Amino acid sequence: MNEGPISAFLKRHFRHFNAASLIEAANGYAQHLQSNGRMLLALAGAMSTAELGISLAEMIRQEKVHAICCTGANLEEDVFNLIAHNSYQSIPNYRDLTPTDEFLLYERDLNRITDTCIPENEAIRKLARALLEEWTAADSTSRRFFPHEFLFTLLRNGKLENSYDIDVRDSWLYAAMERNLPVFVPGWEDSTLGNMYAAHCMIGNIKDVHTVKSGIESLLEMAAWYETTTHEHSLGFFQIGGGIAGDFAVCVVPMLREDMKKKEVPLWGYYCQISDSTMSYGSYSGAPPNEKITWGKLSPKTPKFIIESDASIVAPLIFGLVLGY
Repeated sequence: MNEGPISAFLKRHFRHFNAASLIEAANGYAQHLQSNGRMLLALAGAMSTAELGISLAEMIRQEKVHAICCTGANLEEDVFNLIAHNSYQSIPNYRDLTPTDEFLLYERDLNRITDTCIPENEAIRKLARALLEEWTAADSTSRRFFPHEFLFTLLRNGKLENSYDIDVRDSWLYAAMERNLPVFVPGWEDSTLGNMYAAHCMIGNIKDVHTVKSGIESLLEMAAWYETTTHEHSLGFFQIGGGIAGDFAVCVVPMLREDMKKKEVPLWGYYCQISDSTMSYGSYSGAPPNEKITWGKLSPKTPKFIIESDASIVAPLIFGLVLGY
């Protein structure tokens, strides 16, 4: 890895515990890429609202990330921030809010995520109106696309361009669109726009509920991508948070090897998870990497790292190390 001042500082001071794990994970990430490996990033939580795009977009542009599996929330929230950043409300004293305070935010059409409120009209409704045009146009001509493909279309055709509040270089989805990066979005219906899409289906504005392709179709797409990619490259798995974004993607390997009986399909070649969810009784998000060996996802020799910390702090630092800042 190249070593700029940030990398030099981290290597000098991050020596023990989660700090040491961060350095080890970043070194393993860089070594995986240097060995002609590729990396899938699983994005959970509210990382788009945390503006991870500032560092993630550069990782995509420099080909340090080769595919993304994310929740519907992270997909849409990157665009919400792109078109309405100046209307967001910061709530630095969010720990002190009473139920009455929360209700007052609701009455102002402000949807809170920890210390940040997403404005309903400037962000959510604006994007939903633009997307409805794309959904109904596809529906009327019996065309079907994945959730991210509809958003890629909006970013390409410039319909939202006059609304951009931030530099597009700080949008990870814009960078993914520019590179036509493989994106997989399981459980898209569990998102604000997914809820709105379902409502339009119930109202009758959209006739075919399958106009937006399903999670199963996304799983099939990812399985095909995994097989094609691993013909020439080892695939690594970098997971931010827990939940469906990680579980959906990591399960492609045992599905191919055990359900499809394709034993020649390789296991994941690198694994790292950043999570503040600790190991407990049956916790998926807090499950240690070694548990995945028993499910046929990793091998005993797979480089494995877990960093039990705040991903909004850890991920940009790892990205900075990999980029050589």
